[in-house]
Amino acid sequence: MKEPRQVASIGMAITALGLLFLTRVDENTRIVTIVAILITLGLGFALFSSPNTNAIMSSVEKKYYGVASGMVGTMRSIGMMTSMAIAMTALAVFMGRVPVTPEVHPQFLMSMKAIFSVFVVLCFVGTFASLARGKVR
Repeated sequence: MKEPRQVASIGMAITALGLLFLTRVDENTRIVTIVAILITLGLGFALFSSPNTNAIMSSVEKKYYGVASGMVGTMRSIGMMTSMAIAMTALAVFMGRVPVTPEVHPQFLMSMKAIFSVFVVLCFVGTFASLARGKVR
């Protein structure tokens, strides 16, 4: 059986690959391509999330399971909020305060590519951070 850090790192790398594919999406991208990319992202998230949580929970004593679980949830929420902050900042920089309409699709696509590029870099760094942690078994 593989170590959770290895499976989680593979999942993070697959997620980075899916995000990299999203940076190539444009107005001519077929829906089937987008679905394939989303499947890739889902696979990456699935391979990362469960082993990562397992590694975290396996590293604490039973009496601290509640605290560890709370910390995992808190870190997940902080990650989601940070992601939204990055996305909203890029949208504000590239588009300004305008609704998303066909007239601003080029700016929207530019901001989307910038957002996904930032997330590719973060996932790439996260892959190596995941590999660097100690063994569970």
